[in-house]
Amino acid sequence: MQETIKYWKGLEELENTPEFNKNKHNEFDAFLPVKETYGTKDKEVAPRRDFLKLLGFGFAAATLASCEAPVRKAIPYLNKPEEVDPGIANWYASTYFVGSDYNSILVKTREGRPIKLEGNPLSPVTKGGLSARAQASVLSLYDTTRLRQPLANKKETTWEAIDQEIAGKLRGVRGKVAIISSTIISPTTKKAIAEFGSKFTSFEHVMYDANSANGLLKANGGVVPGFDFSKANVIVSVGADFLGTWLSPVEYAKQYITKRKVGKENPTMSRHYQFESTFTLTGANADVRIPVKPSEEGPLVAALYNRVTGGSAGGGYSNARLDAAAKELLANKGAALVVAGSNDVAIQTLVAEINRILGAQGTTISNTPSLIRQGDDAAMIRLVNEISNGSVGAVLFYNANPIYDHPLSAKLASGLEKVGVKISFADRLDETANLVNYVCPDSNYLESWNDYEPKRGQFSLAQPAITPIFSTRQAQESLLRWVGNNTAYYDYLQANWRGTLGSQAAWDKAVHDGVFTGSVTTTATTATTAALTPAAALSQVTSGKQSGGMEAVIYETVALGTGREANNPWLQELPDPITKATWDNYVTLPRDYAVKEKIEQGDILKVTANGASIELPALIQPGQAKGSVGIALGYGRSNAGPVANGVGTNAFKLVSLANNSLVYHTPVTIEKTRAQKEIAQTQTHHTIMDRLVVQESTLSKYQKDRNVTEYVKIATPEGLQTPAKVSLWQDYEYNNHHWGMVIDLNSCIGCGSCVVGCNVENNVAVVGKQEVLNRREMHWLRIDRYYSSDAHRTDKDKGTIDRYQAMEDPSENPQVIFQPMLCQHCNHAPCETVCPVAATTHSTEGINQMVYNRCVGTRYCANNCPYKVRRFNWFAYYDNEKFTVQNPQMNTDLGRMVLNPDVTVRARGVMEKCTFCVQRVQLGKLEAKKQNRRPKDGEIVTACAQSCPTNAIVFGDMKDPNSQVSQILREQQGERAFHVLEEINTQPNVTYLTKIRNIV
Repeated sequence: MQETIKYWKGLEELENTPEFNKNKHNEFDAFLPVKETYGTKDKEVAPRRDFLKLLGFGFAAATLASCEAPVRKAIPYLNKPEEVDPGIANWYASTYFVGSDYNSILVKTREGRPIKLEGNPLSPVTKGGLSARAQASVLSLYDTTRLRQPLANKKETTWEAIDQEIAGKLRGVRGKVAIISSTIISPTTKKAIAEFGSKFTSFEHVMYDANSANGLLKANGGVVPGFDFSKANVIVSVGADFLGTWLSPVEYAKQYITKRKVGKENPTMSRHYQFESTFTLTGANADVRIPVKPSEEGPLVAALYNRVTGGSAGGGYSNARLDAAAKELLANKGAALVVAGSNDVAIQTLVAEINRILGAQGTTISNTPSLIRQGDDAAMIRLVNEISNGSVGAVLFYNANPIYDHPLSAKLASGLEKVGVKISFADRLDETANLVNYVCPDSNYLESWNDYEPKRGQFSLAQPAITPIFSTRQAQESLLRWVGNNTAYYDYLQANWRGTLGSQAAWDKAVHDGVFTGSVTTTATTATTAALTPAAALSQVTSGKQSGGMEAVIYETVALGTGREANNPWLQELPDPITKATWDNYVTLPRDYAVKEKIEQGDILKVTANGASIELPALIQPGQAKGSVGIALGYGRSNAGPVANGVGTNAFKLVSLANNSLVYHTPVTIEKTRAQKEIAQTQTHHTIMDRLVVQESTLSKYQKDRNVTEYVKIATPEGLQTPAKVSLWQDYEYNNHHWGMVIDLNSCIGCGSCVVGCNVENNVAVVGKQEVLNRREMHWLRIDRYYSSDAHRTDKDKGTIDRYQAMEDPSENPQVIFQPMLCQHCNHAPCETVCPVAATTHSTEGINQMVYNRCVGTRYCANNCPYKVRRFNWFAYYDNEKFTVQNPQMNTDLGRMVLNPDVTVRARGVMEKCTFCVQRVQLGKLEAKKQNRRPKDGEIVTACAQSCPTNAIVFGDMKDPNSQVSQILREQQGERAFHVLEEINTQPNVTYLTKIRNIV
């Protein structure tokens, strides 16, 4: 009798078979439901399926929080639903402010959980732009390293118990009560602090900034001048990375780029001189970049001052480029601007006087000063001394971690032993909170109400987009309760604005819009104060001693800043715009020094300064000023969380003090050790090898002939000609929509906001340092950085081999081009022809699609892609325990809450790439279809275009003749428009515009 074949009816039946149960733990354990405790209840929660689960992020608490509406009276930005509708996104206007990184934002929520941030277009400050740090900060909400309840002597307690205990101890405190914070730009928070302090006989609130602008403040009446780069025809920057990390980069980038876009109607652009030591993002965008040692900045500014005022050369500094800059500044009075990144009050005083002479006040320096830096170095140093000598009875730390990020950390740590009451509002047991009696965790900004005043008289509000996930409480409310005011902070905040706004309707509108204009309570001034006269400043600068040895510059990176967001894996894996390095800091060395000392990249160097030593790997950096090295802040955390702990080395140890100010450059000695450490870089090639991958020209050439695009010539019987449009492909006919993108290389500053925006929108996996070293990063969008070379194909004096070797070597002080590179969505896509299972296909609207369920991982498509923009999931990065970045025992998955439900989370063995945010395209089409119309231009925007603070990326329908994309293509065809690798006739739907430099 023939045996009957039995088929199992479904997955449920298969799951119960012995064969399945025997092997399921090898692959599927991480997909099974788990139990987590929240309060006193065990709750079975969703499977652990996302790439963040082992980075210290968990799930259950956020599920409960997202099931509730946001904290009362939150007002959605675009509509006002009575309750959350499943599958429909709600938006809330809010504000992100960490360090000096200010962004007015819109928060996208799905089913009650924030999943994406966009810039608020109504903000007069950031104007819809968004920094990379702000983009990534939504993930910090779901960080389970955050404390879940208050701690008393490192033991969990309740708010009732800790309130009673702290209030009692504060009533009996002897000595000064002090609050140490970073810069606070919230008027209502300052009011709450003042009310708290009024209850004590001796009280002081000290603000300090980890990367101080104290010298700038002292030289400009205690405020940051209202720099306006959009009004400047000539810009001279001395060590100020104003496009990357200095003061307000999103605001400045928006201004700066208005003078850099060129076209038929605007054939001119500003000229930008940059004098600096390390190669910064701003230096990479400058027309003229001059490397200088840190100790040369003072003499350089003195020499510039003398040239502008007509004095003697002075300053001991002579440079032909400086002479040219001075002449152009004088020729553009009223449209010129000088900025400096130094924390030296003498240098900043001279810069302020130069700007006064140039007529900058009221033009390139507005009458509305910035308030984003208010730290007082001298006050902080004095308070640390008072804590050390025992005269402080209570100290409270609010958004401050000086044990990690202040040069007097050791003295402060020992002094805290003499303080009876020590309180931190940190959201985790960080380096400072680890030394206090009480930790009263502040809520995340996405769970909080607050107000902000980034510029005098210009305000923005923060409203919660989710109920607090853990048992946290806003620090302002804690302060008020401890002095007997039990008002909820929302009511306190609203009451503070009732008189100014006048009505409930005005308040509702302010909450809805997120921004408003209020009364100016103090007179704005940018006049030089009596701290130093220009003559005294000039004398002080020119009398300084020059260092003959190596000098170190301690700087911020675009991704990590001063380290406040170091536990965010999206930021750790964001490549540095210049070095393209991730997951580490390092010592950037000039090439001549590396050759002289026989230092190879990756060699561990011991850097010693001010009695402290740190060890870091060497990175040979073209353009690094001779006699200098660069070291980034923000790394070397010990109590930040599993992602950040032990990553890199703490460079704050090398920051020194002089004249009661923090100094971020110092003479150093460098010793080569025998150890080595490989640096994880996403790009290790440097130049374009004279290929037409990316194109550039000069303003003078463009003004003579706007046709600046070059084409590769191919050999034909008639001679060298541009490639004919002959192909084996049958061209597509697009009858409805044809989606395309234009990227203006003049506008792209390389900041990386688009990279993080793409990661957040499309659930792009974090892979960790080792996989980056294996060249397996998963970014769908990368920003290629190309250095200029001194060698060209036209060099007749060199042999072929030598010439090509030289072409890959960047110049000693190279020019830089940034090129965002994503799937080009080719009309003749090489990937589509080689896929054996038709997993990659072409849509009827010009989008190269990926059918993930069909992909079997042959990787033929990646091998056949000339742009190398396809990413392969070698492992289940979102789930595989092998790729836990730091802490394998943490297996909660709160981070899953940040995933975009409209985008598939890809599995192992699947190829993935940019989709032009097809989920946004479909949503826009559906919304238009409901109204029986076509989508309007600007309604559908990709995540990268939405994120870009300079509007370098434009997306739209090329079938719509009135779309911005179509208009640009019509205007720039035959002028600046080009396709990458045009000669291979892939016919991309991504068009680039040639970069134009305004070189001398």
